[in-house]
Amino acid sequence: MIPAEVQAIFFDAVGTLLFPEPSAAAIYAEVGRRHGSRLTVNEIRLRFAAAFAREEAADLAGGLRTSEERERQRWQNIVAAVLDDAADPDACFRDLYEHFARPAAWRVDPSAGHVLRQLQDRGYRLGMASNFDRRLREVVAGLPELEPLTWLVISSEIGWRKPSPEFFAAVCRTADALPQRILLVGDDPVNDVQGALAASMHALMIAGRLSELT
Repeated sequence: MIPAEVQAIFFDAVGTLLFPEPSAAAIYAEVGRRHGSRLTVNEIRLRFAAAFAREEAADLAGGLRTSEERERQRWQNIVAAVLDDAADPDACFRDLYEHFARPAAWRVDPSAGHVLRQLQDRGYRLGMASNFDRRLREVVAGLPELEPLTWLVISSEIGWRKPSPEFFAAVCRTADALPQRILLVGDDPVNDVQGALAASMHALMIAGRLSELT
């Protein structure tokens, strides 16, 4: 499944290796209740999907440029749109933003530790490439299953979001490898697969089936 010329493998974060535990909608509902919201989990799930899509469209319209400030603002916009009945929107946002900075807020794919160790033992250099912000470093550092990941390429730090060509150019620079030597594994057909292929990398959409890599 891994092409013979590949030397480095980068994994997407959320939806590929990492999953909110409990779900994002459940956490929004819990935190929202503490701040006076009466929305149900199902209502929050629908609102979240719509708010997330609006921010994705805004980033695309902005040429996929980003920064730590933009990533924080994107999540503040999402929280404000989803939990619009919170009594203190700023405090509600801070609680949620801080929650998702904690390793305990995330579940690692059950096969991830084994798969990453096997790939490392086979000589592959491993990394993570994610549309996230600097909180991801704290999350990854607190999850021992992800220890084999040598590199973190994070959109807020490099200034570009997937699927921009500049994001994938940063992946190549980080790995010091030609794009043809890199495999991107992810769960998003546009951001991960189409973006990597357009950058002349190999790509694999393998959400929930990491064990197939070994």
